[in-house]
Amino acid sequence: MVNEGTGTVASAKTDRDTNAITGTSATTATSAGGGTGKGTATRAWVPRLVAVGIVLSALNLRPAITSLGALLEEVRDGLGMSGSLAGVLTSVPPLCFAVFGVMAPRLARRFGPAAVVCAGMVAITAGLLVRPYAGSTVGFVAASALALMGIAVSNVLMPVIVKRWFPDRVGSMTGLYSMALALGTSTAAAVTVPMTKALGGSWQTGLAVWAGLAAAAVLPWLPLVRGRGAMTAPEPASVSVPVSGAGSERGAGSVTGEPHRPALRITRSRTAWALAVFFGLQATAAYITMGWMAQIFRDAGVPASTAGLLLAVTMVMGVPLAFVIPRLATRLPHQGPIVLVLGACGLAGYAGLYLAPAGGAWAWAVLLGVANCAFPLALTMVGMRARTGVGVAQLSAFAQSTGYLISIPGPLLVGVLYQHSGGWGLPIALMAALMVPQMAVGVLAGRDRTVEDEAAR
Repeated sequence: MVNEGTGTVASAKTDRDTNAITGTSATTATSAGGGTGKGTATRAWVPRLVAVGIVLSALNLRPAITSLGALLEEVRDGLGMSGSLAGVLTSVPPLCFAVFGVMAPRLARRFGPAAVVCAGMVAITAGLLVRPYAGSTVGFVAASALALMGIAVSNVLMPVIVKRWFPDRVGSMTGLYSMALALGTSTAAAVTVPMTKALGGSWQTGLAVWAGLAAAAVLPWLPLVRGRGAMTAPEPASVSVPVSGAGSERGAGSVTGEPHRPALRITRSRTAWALAVFFGLQATAAYITMGWMAQIFRDAGVPASTAGLLLAVTMVMGVPLAFVIPRLATRLPHQGPIVLVLGACGLAGYAGLYLAPAGGAWAWAVLLGVANCAFPLALTMVGMRARTGVGVAQLSAFAQSTGYLISIPGPLLVGVLYQHSGGWGLPIALMAALMVPQMAVGVLAGRDRTVEDEAAR
């Protein structure tokens, strides 16, 4: 893992010992010879293209959800959904992330991470384009699941791609990725309602327009998929690179380009479990917020457009903090204090929503936005709790898939409690109650340990 203060990599010795290149002699020879040929040019622009792909992909990982949250009332009316059924709809994202996310490492080993993320962006484009015009709740959910499948595999593989291409800048690149994710999330929340009105007032158009952003995210990955043989990850002295007979991104070793190592017994690691539960509880809070917070404000008498802006404020807090928190986390030996500060902000925000949802709406939106920055912290800890790229891939898949399974009941319970209690008192109490164990397991996940060491015991 990167030590941002010194610019070193914790696994440098291991990576140096295992670093090897086979089947990439053309590119390596060109670079080694100090020439100005194709290999050097490739090395110059490919990382930039990867960075652009990461940013554009991150922008598309939440608009499918927050655009729906902003128009949930209109979608419910248009499709005839009850509150409980809407709760089911808001539980679909974590379900899809859990089911499809676990497939990502296997798909990446076979086709390469860039190809899988590219396919994911295509799936998001298709799902967002089709779902508003599906004509029924079942069709809407199915098309949403297609888009969420693309989001799920990209969620898991983003830390892998960052670790592979930017091993000495994991904190900075994770921050950039998280910042772009937060920007996409907040933008969709803020502009969906006014954009829908500007486009004629149809909620179908307001949801479908986000397919255009997803289509743009496909483009940077296409050269990487088509040119796998020449476009391998860079080879700094302390970073291992792909091992492959053809020099391709598929690699005989792993999705991260490291030589083959036996799979970790990840379930034997207490840290992995703590991180998975932390990921699940923060995801529960995030998807309840994205799916229901605008409705909470609307029921308190806040106009729809203002409620969308409040949701956007909550999401936009992640733009600066998603860049700051990973860098701060990599400088600390224990990330527990950050977990506690974020949790305290969440508890204060929920208390405000309960006591005066309209009166202090902007303050509650800011506090809950700070609390939602547990997500970039969780991503950073995934990279910090494993020494190798293989470990990061396994921990990322395990923590995210298990975590999203844990988060499935949360949005559904909120919808059921809302419908049967007739108000938001019980749902908000549930949200606050879940913040306490999130803080506890976050402190455990923040300890300075690695899953490789724990799994070997």
